Amino acid sequence: MKIGLFYGSTTCYSEMTAEKMQEFLGADIVDIFNIKDTGLAPLKDYDILILGISTWDYGELQEDWEALWLGIDDLDLSNKVVALYGQGDQEGYTDWFVDAMGMLHDKIIPLGAQIVGYWPNEGYDFNESKALTEDKSHFVGLALDDECQFDLSEQRINEWLTQVVEEIAELD
Repeated sequence: MKIGLFYGSTTCYSEMTAEKMQEFLGADIVDIFNIKDTGLAPLKDYDILILGISTWDYGELQEDWEALWLGIDDLDLSNKVVALYGQGDQEGYTDWFVDAMGMLHDKIIPLGAQIVGYWPNEGYDFNESKALTEDKSHFVGLALDDECQFDLSEQRINEWLTQVVEEIAELD
C-alpha cells in the first residue's frame, strides 16, 4: 500500500500534520507533496490519497488549493480511495470551521473518489461547518484545530489514521 499525501499550507499546520501522518504510517508508505511545489499531477500515480486543506478567514480556501481549484475538475479519481483532513479555528471562525474540507469533499465526489475517514464531530465547539455529513454527526474527514486544540491533534491523527487503514483494508 502506497499513499500519496497532498497538502497546501500557509502557516505550516497542514504541513506539520502531513509529517505526523507520515511518521505514524511510515515514510515507506506515505509520500508527501506540497501542492504549491508539485501541483496536482502526481495524484494520478496513487490509488490511495490523503488530501489536507485549511480554511481561511470566513470559510475561504487555503491559497495553494485556491490556485489549483479549477484544475481539480480535470482529475480522474475513479478507483481512488481518498481521505481528507482539514485545519480550522473553531473559536475565531466558529461559523466556518473547516469549511474548506467540506468544499474539497463536495468537489471530488463527482470525480469518482471513494471517501474514507469520516470523523465524529464530538469534542469540538463550533456553530457551523460545510464539512459536516448530511446528518451532521460526522465531519467528511479529520477536523483539526491546532490553534485551540493543539494538545488533542496528535491523538486524533493517530486514531483517524488507524480508522482509515482499517476502512481501506475492508474495501479489498
